[in-house]
Amino acid sequence: MAGTTGHRRRWLTRNLVVLTLVSLFQDTASELLYPLLPVLVTGVLAAPPVVLGVIEGVAEGTAGLARYVTGRWSDRAGRVRFIGAGYGLAAVGKVLVAAAGAWPTVLAGRTVDRLGKGVRSAPRDALIAASVPSENLGRAFGFHRAGDTLGAVVGPLLGLLALSVMGGNLHAALWWAVVPAVLSAGLVVLVREHRAPAPAPARRGPAPAGPAPLPARPVAASAAPSRPLPAAYWWVVGVLVVVALVNFSDTLLLLRVSELGFGTTQVVLAYVLFNVVYAVGSYPAGALTDRWPRAYVYAVGLLAFAIGYVGLALVGKGPAVFVLLAVYGLFPALTDGVGKAWISSLVPAEHRGRAQGAFQALSSGAVLVAGLWAGLLWDAGRGRGTVPLLVSGAGAVIAVPVLAALRFRARPRP
Repeated sequence: MAGTTGHRRRWLTRNLVVLTLVSLFQDTASELLYPLLPVLVTGVLAAPPVVLGVIEGVAEGTAGLARYVTGRWSDRAGRVRFIGAGYGLAAVGKVLVAAAGAWPTVLAGRTVDRLGKGVRSAPRDALIAASVPSENLGRAFGFHRAGDTLGAVVGPLLGLLALSVMGGNLHAALWWAVVPAVLSAGLVVLVREHRAPAPAPARRGPAPAGPAPLPARPVAASAAPSRPLPAAYWWVVGVLVVVALVNFSDTLLLLRVSELGFGTTQVVLAYVLFNVVYAVGSYPAGALTDRWPRAYVYAVGLLAFAIGYVGLALVGKGPAVFVLLAVYGLFPALTDGVGKAWISSLVPAEHRGRAQGAFQALSSGAVLVAGLWAGLLWDAGRGRGTVPLLVSGAGAVIAVPVLAALRFRARPRP
């Protein structure tokens, strides 16, 4: 029995556990800030909703560019250094947001914060994939997303506590986010580098007669030649990036909840509920995709997305808002870790950083576009989010059969 348990736990490696704790502390800091951003930008700093969309879009676009560059470099130069730099930049960004007296400073802080996310994300995800058996990728990414999202439950609650202790002073409350951000960056010293072994050279013809040659020196993974990523990878990336074009920032969803007449505390609690569902659902969804087609699981997540967006467009103030946000929480649970595991399964181990970087960069660019068009439509609707929510919900519904069909185009590498 002990041997069976050990076999089942091979995926729960040191790197996976440490990186999950690092992400938990960082997300606690980020999500303390995140639900308060609409109040800070459109309330305290008196900026229009389109500015909120621009801030999040530019920040994600910056993260996307960094993801592509560092994902490619980390396959050659080592991943831990990029992970440490990324979490350090995120802490600096949170200091800027907490100190902001005008919305351009918030833009600068969010950009530095997301730059840090871009620097660390692809190397971290590639390192997770390298640190666990390939047959447990879904389970490993699900575990990581569950731990990361637990921070998104703790963070908003800590934000409410900070607001209460600080007598409603929003700026003073935002400074609380710096502590878990610094702890997160410090934990990176416990992460260990893990390089994929270089592929063995192909043997041509019969072995030469005579004594066996001396063994060749091992070739570092960084010396592996760069090869084109497989077609199956690009099929998946293409569809998921198109889906991201309708997935605008969750800060606009929180703005919608505020529009419906809920106060700051209720908006934060609604966001906590969303993240509870996200955290609880991430590990089972990831484990499921180690046995079931990832395209189908992702498609179910898009249905949850459509229900949440269309429902929030049409509903009035009441308990239904919380139910819809809970349903929407199934979307990232069924797609975030699932998508990363899917991408990792389609490429050779020595190119996973590049593959994750390209995918995440293109997705961030799509989120930038989504934030811009949604923010403009929001303003055109006189500060009401009905139209952009309906457009996004319809786009998700259209994407469901495409995702289901994608299973037959994109298969994992043996």
